Amino acid sequence: MSEPSTIAEAIAVLRRGGVLAYPTEGVWGLGCDPFDEAAVRRLLTLKQRPPDKGLILVAASAGQLDGLVDWDALATATRGEVLASWPGPHTWIMPVTSRVPRWITGAHDSVAVRVSAHPVVAGLCNGYGSALVSTSANVGGMPAPRTRAELDGEIRNGVDAIVAGETSGLAQPTTIRDARDGRLIR
Repeated sequence: MSEPSTIAEAIAVLRRGGVLAYPTEGVWGLGCDPFDEAAVRRLLTLKQRPPDKGLILVAASAGQLDGLVDWDALATATRGEVLASWPGPHTWIMPVTSRVPRWITGAHDSVAVRVSAHPVVAGLCNGYGSALVSTSANVGGMPAPRTRAELDGEIRNGVDAIVAGETSGLAQPTTIRDARDGRLIR
């Protein structure tokens, strides 16, 4: 990939089962349609990530997570805390519905989700009309890239499109908390 893609071009790539590299709040991410098993498996292979670890879903609004997370399994106060943290760089491990495929949850009975205010992420999710996979755009064990120039050549050559844009400059990866018990994971 030499030229950055627009959001519209990236959405067309997603609709064809493609894998994207795109900027997020703090690092560059890899994404695809979470319901396209072949695309998810390609992403996992490219990243050299074991499928049992699970993947994060990112959305432009909490409504894009309806039917995927089991909102009713959370206490009202917890649900309020989760919703008040979005949009923003806060990832929550949530109770999952049976609609979320095993290739997303991995070995877990939950799913990690975030509602992002990043313009590229929100544009992709709004344009595609649903939540997308979001995982750092690095080969397992390597540092996550903070700029487009830092994308590993293997990642760069393995994706179908690199979306134009920059990270929001967040100094560290998004926080991850378990909404079921409040534990801080990262």
